[in-house]
Amino acid sequence: MARGIYDFPKEHPVLGPLEPSAEEIAQALAGRDRTRLQPAGAYAANALGLSEQVPAKVVFLTDGPARTVKIGSTTIQLRRTTPKNMEAAGRLSGLLIQALRELGQEHVTQQRIDHLKRTIPAGKRRQLLKDIRLAPAWMHPIFRELAEEEA
Repeated sequence: MARGIYDFPKEHPVLGPLEPSAEEIAQALAGRDRTRLQPAGAYAANALGLSEQVPAKVVFLTDGPARTVKIGSTTIQLRRTTPKNMEAAGRLSGLLIQALRELGQEHVTQQRIDHLKRTIPAGKRRQLLKDIRLAPAWMHPIFRELAEEEA
């Protein structure tokens, strides 16, 4: 697929060989370089169902080297970031922080919060309180609302 990255293609009975997902490619890069990844931007918002925008360029934050990898029609950009942004890497809270940051405070509506309550299991939502200190102050009420039990 790229220098040092290999894939055994999966076969679909109708479509034929399938390309690996952006997530699978990024995980292969992270495994090879022994780095951590955190989905960011429009990709994070789309992964949580907060946006219907499917990004042409998938962005991951990393504690490793920055680079851009193009495989087929997929472009994956790894952006080096601060250790604080990587503290919640690989957890729901990290994904949520990046998705909300992409949307911006003024675009986080009650409808979107209700969507998150419906789609994220209650057990995982309670875990958000452990990482609330990593989120910007304007996200704290959102994290608390998501973590509370449904009445």
